[in-house]
Amino acid sequence: MDESIWNAVRGAREWLDAANGSGDTELTCRILKLTEEAGEVAGAWIGVLGQNPRKGVTHRREDVAAELADVAFTALVAVESLGLDAREVLAACAAKVRARAT
Repeated sequence: MDESIWNAVRGAREWLDAANGSGDTELTCRILKLTEEAGEVAGAWIGVLGQNPRKGVTHRREDVAAELADVAFTALVAVESLGLDAREVLAACAAKVRARAT
């Protein structure tokens, strides 16, 4: 991943720490934020499918991708907020996936 992504993840965690602190309640909110972001993905996909007849088609696949990126970024910030290195945690996860795929 581009180095600027990791800098942005750490910067976001530092900004949140400065604004909201870093106690267990704040950490809980950062973890729960993933659920909110995932709901936005679901809403966007429903919009792509036009599943809500009252609204029709309201989103594009690019909108879904942007929401998925929000989920991924939010997860990386939550990992950093746990006091771990998100780059290392993600690399370990990728290694497990690669090992299962071979």
